[in-house]
Amino acid sequence: MRAAVQHEIGQDKLEVHDDVEAVGFGPGRVRVRVRATGLCHSDLSAMSGVLPQPAPFVPGHEGAGEILEVGDGVSHVKPGDRVVVCWLPACGICPACKRGQTELCLAGFMNAGTPNFKRPGGDVFGFAGTGTFAEEVVVDAGCAVPIPDDVPFDIAALIGCGVTTGLGAALNTADVEAGSSVAVIGCGGVGISAIQGARLKGAAEIVAVDPVASRREAALRFGATKAVSPDQLADAKQSVTGGEGFDYVFEVVGKSATARTAYDNTRRGGTLVVVGAGAMDDFLQLNMFELFFDEKRILPSMYGGGDVLRSYERTVALWRAGRIDLEGLITHRVPLAEINEALDQMRTGTALRTCIEI
Repeated sequence: MRAAVQHEIGQDKLEVHDDVEAVGFGPGRVRVRVRATGLCHSDLSAMSGVLPQPAPFVPGHEGAGEILEVGDGVSHVKPGDRVVVCWLPACGICPACKRGQTELCLAGFMNAGTPNFKRPGGDVFGFAGTGTFAEEVVVDAGCAVPIPDDVPFDIAALIGCGVTTGLGAALNTADVEAGSSVAVIGCGGVGISAIQGARLKGAAEIVAVDPVASRREAALRFGATKAVSPDQLADAKQSVTGGEGFDYVFEVVGKSATARTAYDNTRRGGTLVVVGAGAMDDFLQLNMFELFFDEKRILPSMYGGGDVLRSYERTVALWRAGRIDLEGLITHRVPLAEINEALDQMRTGTALRTCIEI
């Protein structure tokens, strides 16, 4: 089968091979025919080495498709079922799961060190234990979440990561208060989803911050009340909040510099939500006096900060009701053979989400 492979960390291009085999099928596992997958910035971070990932590997973790085969003991799906790939399935029995914090379950991360594929030259890993830039993938049964037949594969793929992460940051982690002021720094697919979440919660002012003009324009269509470039944020803070700072600031870039900017633009007693996934050697510096004196809440948001399965169901319900726009997030579509074009679209900021049709 075909799959896009990164042979060494640091390479900026993928190679599409047709001699890749999905491996690991057996009891408690399922084989999925991937039909659509989104390109998430985390894929680029894994390729560059910002996020740890053994190589060679197949990137991709935001996918949807249909079940081809189920192993012994799998009863919640059957061949032909439509599923979204969940890269962080909950085991249900660890301390985090028992506390109801299933997004903190580590069981899914354990899969990242086991090869998902092989080629004549040896083993190939799948990013985040999945690897959806491939025609087929074998994953734990918990990674295959059934979706209704009326949800298109491209929409389902977005729900698998970016939309769940952004919406959840606003709805679950921040629990944005109606009438509040919000700023979102970084307006790709995840940031736009956070904007939609803040709008759903009734935020009065939502300022989108991004250096790319097309993303700022898109943010306004999705619910932002104002869109500015990073060097205009200080003026927006003054005009919207009288200089006090925003009630909620979402950092959706994953860099200490933007997290510091987010902190500085959060009002005293306000909430900074860290959504972006950054590098282990990129440190955010805060002094002990400001932490005490400002009383700002700093809330990291992992995968939307809530139960993933419930979040999927909520997202489908909101989409069906017309309360959120998912179709509009897909600005570009490319076949797997043109995967490197999709990478360029994300690096330049021309795409909110590129759908890779497989």
